Amino acid sequence: MPTEVALLESQALRVEQMGRVEVLDKAKSLVMLPDGIHLRTEEVARYFEVSTEVIKKLTQRHRAEVEENGLRLVRGAELRAFHRDMMSLWKGEGPESYPQAPTQLTLYTRRTVLNVAMLLRDSDIARSVRTHLLDAEEELRASYVSLDRRVTRIEGCLADVGSALQELGPVLGRMSQRLDSLDRKLDVTYQVVGAISLRLTDVSQDVIRLDARMDDLAHRLRDLGRRRSG
Repeated sequence: MPTEVALLESQALRVEQMGRVEVLDKAKSLVMLPDGIHLRTEEVARYFEVSTEVIKKLTQRHRAEVEENGLRLVRGAELRAFHRDMMSLWKGEGPESYPQAPTQLTLYTRRTVLNVAMLLRDSDIARSVRTHLLDAEEELRASYVSLDRRVTRIEGCLADVGSALQELGPVLGRMSQRLDSLDRKLDVTYQVVGAISLRLTDVSQDVIRLDARMDDLAHRLRDLGRRRSG
């Protein structure tokens, strides 16, 4: 886990944290220009409760890094256009209440302010921002560890299932063979029952014929008896 000193010393670690601008408002409310996107050096200094000279010197020492993270200098036509946009959004008493830079203006974004917070040593607000960053990093790492453990448990369960399936395979094979054998025996039984049914039909017909002969014999015996008595 990175430490506060590591953040102060390592640009690579600072780059990893650049997306977490939400920690700025956790340390202190950040007052933006009317467009809600930019700040001037004065607003950044008030946020960190340091002088504007401290902010200017820090951005000069780390110019390339802070420019990669949104710092820009506007002048000339771009500055005049920016002032017009800000005055149209300004909610003061009138356009004259909007503070304008005479020849040039340094603009910061939230990302730039976060970059400054990871570089500025002598500011309680900057230290608070770094603390929030490190706490968020710790929470994220803890969630990763928890997720890794859950995945490991699932993998273990799947391994057990795989072993069980391997052991179950031969059993299922034997059961399949026994069911096939039962099917064959049932087929033979059906054939035997069918043959018996046919045989019973023949026996039934024989019984019917025998009954008819017995009736005929009884009738003939009665006739014979009448003849003798007459």
